[in-house]
Amino acid sequence: MTKRFFQIMVLAAAVSFAWPAGHSEAFPAPATGAAGKCSDCHVLSKEEAAKLLKTDMFKAQVKDIRMSPVKGLWEIEVAQGDKVFLVYIDFAKKYLVEGRYTPIDQLGESKPMKKVDARKIPLDNAVVMGNPKAEKKIIVFDDPECPYCAKLHEEIKKIVAKRSDLAFYIKMYPLAMHPGAYEKSKAIVCQKSPKLLDDAFAGKKLPKAECETQEIDNNIKLAEELGITGTPAMILPDGRLVPGYVSGDALLGIIDNSQP
Repeated sequence: MTKRFFQIMVLAAAVSFAWPAGHSEAFPAPATGAAGKCSDCHVLSKEEAAKLLKTDMFKAQVKDIRMSPVKGLWEIEVAQGDKVFLVYIDFAKKYLVEGRYTPIDQLGESKPMKKVDARKIPLDNAVVMGNPKAEKKIIVFDDPECPYCAKLHEEIKKIVAKRSDLAFYIKMYPLAMHPGAYEKSKAIVCQKSPKLLDDAFAGKKLPKAECETQEIDNNIKLAEELGITGTPAMILPDGRLVPGYVSGDALLGIIDNSQP
């Protein structure tokens, strides 16, 4: 199954991680004095990180471990083939944290959005939410087990209920960190079913895929070509790429403020 390992999103998301059998949580003693370093009390080897991240399942390798810029986390460099990703594990070794950390002094700085050619994205097998004849089409790369995709999904439903000029075309893009996402994506694509997408985000069990399709693998390859590294990811009618979750009101503001 050709899928990516761990993807970095704009907004940080915390995902519960299972303890290995027989392992008990231990909280280290605090560092002594103001001069104490985190590394004095907190240790994570490459071998232990690989076990926690289950890298053998994804044919990946832990390349480096260092203290994160954010206290309380390790920053772990993971390689899979020619791809390198950063993920984070908390000091209690209980949570995997995905995200991109932005220094406070960079807040408010306006950076141009990346643009892609939306005309190169096939929509025949996309799940459509909203008016199929809508003037404006927004393409969304979604993972059925992504919590922020689920939040965006609810915002999209509110938007299409009041805006007939907008339609959202959902491209299923399962991430390797969600083992069940691939088969769920396949089932949704086979039926092109917004209802199954609803059920997936609600945590309901989906039926097995009713067809054989290369759509999911094609979507994964396409996402790589477009530089999409996480979900959700939206491509606006003018080609701007919006990574991560955005509230409905904020999204409408971005869409309506189109750029040449």
